[in-house]
Amino acid sequence: MDFDWDDEDERVRPLGTVVESGRGSLPFALVHGEALVVAASWALGEAGVTLIDVGTEWSGLVDAGAPLVLHDALCPMTPTDFLVACLERAAEQDVVVVGTRPVTDTVKETAGGFVGATVDRAGLVAVASPVVLPASVVARLDGLPSLDFVELVEDLRARFPVELADAPPSARRVAGEDDVRLLEALTTPER
Repeated sequence: MDFDWDDEDERVRPLGTVVESGRGSLPFALVHGEALVVAASWALGEAGVTLIDVGTEWSGLVDAGAPLVLHDALCPMTPTDFLVACLERAAEQDVVVVGTRPVTDTVKETAGGFVGATVDRAGLVAVASPVVLPASVVARLDGLPSLDFVELVEDLRARFPVELADAPPSARRVAGEDDVRLLEALTTPER
């Protein structure tokens, strides 16, 4: 399945939105001279996704019969080809597809206010972007249970088949200005 249509293509174009709600002012920080939310929007557009407002009536999304791509504004440099691959996988396999990155921080167990054993990171992932809902899942929901991607994925995993997709390093989620500078350095083309 190819999501790179021209105007005469009769297939349903995927719909998508860049989620910036609940993320403070960071989505408006600049990466390569553009706001994170703008960079994320461009990537969706380049992937052949029709941009919609996050507040669009859910019934309209159901009626469209299209996959829905949720792109986190805090993962602004997610490559277009990765977004397309996730869309294709969701549509072909009729599963929710979630972009993830490996956990690199040390994770500890806690009990009774005390720090315990180190958790093996091999089985852990960090939710990144995108979260792609095939049209069948959109039709079975009454709306998004959350705009927090971790909560959203937990809810979706309890109700639908969910597959994780290994996102490239440029798809990393930023948590502050220092992360934005690191992401900018990571995604600056070599000259």
